[in-house]
Amino acid sequence: METNNTKRRALGRGLEELFFNEPIAYDKVEEKIITETPSEEIVKVKLSELRSNPYQPRKVFDEDALQELAASIKEHGVFQPIIIKKSIKGYEIIAGERRVKASILAGLEEIPAIIRDFNDTEMMEIALLENLQRENLNAVEEATAYKKLIETLALTQEELAKRLGKSRSHITNMLGLLTLPEDIQSQITERKITMGHARVLSKLDSNIQQKELADKIVSEGLSVRQLEEMTTSEKEYARTKQIKRKDKEFSEYQYIQDELCEKLGTRVKVKNNKIEINFVNGSDLNRILEVMGIIPRG
Repeated sequence: METNNTKRRALGRGLEELFFNEPIAYDKVEEKIITETPSEEIVKVKLSELRSNPYQPRKVFDEDALQELAASIKEHGVFQPIIIKKSIKGYEIIAGERRVKASILAGLEEIPAIIRDFNDTEMMEIALLENLQRENLNAVEEATAYKKLIETLALTQEELAKRLGKSRSHITNMLGLLTLPEDIQSQITERKITMGHARVLSKLDSNIQQKELADKIVSEGLSVRQLEEMTTSEKEYARTKQIKRKDKEFSEYQYIQDELCEKLGTRVKVKNNKIEINFVNGSDLNRILEVMGIIPRG
């Protein structure tokens, strides 16, 4: 039963102080909720009473990863409570949907939870942020999450990039995926087409050419480099116009900096004989290392 103690208290001044600091991190949101919630307010709720957050961007869950988590939960239990909101019938999951799905697979009937009274905007912000920084979203899901954050928080692409610790070009490239035909987006979701392929396709004007090339990628196994070479002819493949930065923003190493930002999907500075690579958290660092061909230890 919901009591007065479960009234909204965990975020102090709300999410604003978290979402308007740079860079934002989901762990801060969850940590603040958990550390400021007395143990007696962590309750057990029936898994049958839970339903997904309507703003959850993730539509596809890795079954192997869920099975691994389920095995861990079966052996050790659920260490970290999920965060939920009371709804007309049962509860909506604000954060922790993977734990819920894995707990069901593990055969549990209940799960520890913290009940908080978030509004719809806050539910969207938390769900998007959790997935962006904790889950391995496919490219289309990631792009959709960026779009929703931009619209919800009234941010520019540059502002969102700074707050997520990403490069502006990465945000722009990701949003460009949403202009692709739906069947190509489905191929990206199904991981038949990689982000590298999709980025090249999204820069072409013709939907017909995009679809033809997408089919070639799948049927002939074209590499990203091969696709780039095929589309270099401006006469044969018209490209969308790119907005150029003002000349004053360019430095001696600007082209290297831009290439690294594009390659690594994060902010990079080349200055004073140093290369600075920005990352948000451990998982983001591992992602960058993998792009660089470095296998993280442990």
